[in-house]
Amino acid sequence: MEINDAANTPLPDNRRPDVLSKLLYDVLVELGEDPSRPGLVKTPQRWAEALITYTQGMTQEPEEHLNVIFKLEEDDYPSESDDMVLLDNIQFVSTCEHHMAPIRGVAHIGYIPNNKSRVITGLSKIARVVSVFANRLQVQEQLTQQIATAIDKHLDPLGVIVVIQAVHYCMIQRGVRQHDTRTLTTARRGAFLSKSELEFKFQEYLKLKINTNNL
Repeated sequence: MEINDAANTPLPDNRRPDVLSKLLYDVLVELGEDPSRPGLVKTPQRWAEALITYTQGMTQEPEEHLNVIFKLEEDDYPSESDDMVLLDNIQFVSTCEHHMAPIRGVAHIGYIPNNKSRVITGLSKIARVVSVFANRLQVQEQLTQQIATAIDKHLDPLGVIVVIQAVHYCMIQRGVRQHDTRTLTTARRGAFLSKSELEFKFQEYLKLKINTNNL
């Protein structure tokens, strides 16, 4: 798969809504619409501001969040441990770089803290890393790999696994028009590559349904 290196390089946040809104104004005219009618008169500006929001991850780096770390006590995390930290159902919306259509999905992420450094990060920081990469022009395969690489690089865990399930509106609104198709992608690093039993354990954990009604 061809990886878009530009998607890995943050941009300065100097994008101008006024420039973008003029572009959509011309598009509306080309489509045969009247941008001056009441329903569209403010649409170019709204669209420009929304597009900047949809792609705000292009101006952010994951280490802004993964630099927030904590250290487990050795007595709490023995050297032989391969216990994992798992977050499931991290919701995201991204934008397909091929058709500029929405991608909506969930990410499931597990990592095994390094039993020497015993470093972990805040749970919300994992979700924020998903948001950083999702809020860029993306393909799902690349998004999955980028999340795994960032966690692996900045936390140096024994292993990382990322599973993403998503629906692609470029397949719903055009082309094959498949409304019930889901795409699943995975990325593994470290121990998850060499020990298949860890991936099996991760999958079993995902099947757990904990009753949180009384929490």
